[in-house]
Amino acid sequence: MMFWNGHDPGGWGWFGMSVGTLVFWALTVTAVVLIFRAFPHPPEPSRSSAPAAPERLLAERFARGEIDEDEYRGRLAVLHTADPLTKR
Repeated sequence: MMFWNGHDPGGWGWFGMSVGTLVFWALTVTAVVLIFRAFPHPPEPSRSSAPAAPERLLAERFARGEIDEDEYRGRLAVLHTADPLTKR
């Protein structure tokens, strides 16, 4: 007589089903995360394509009309030729 309590699981049966359900969902979520990480993602935009901060500020001042073209080109040339390590 294997099912002597009316085909209902006992206390350990409920515990086993609960643990089994938690393990099932943990494995399912882990598998989904691993599959998602396996596919390649589009590359992130690089920051090197954006102009450096001093050049950007100089371009913004030129665009607003605060400086003229000659001053813009002169200051831009200084930025490109100046070595920041020797400048004091």
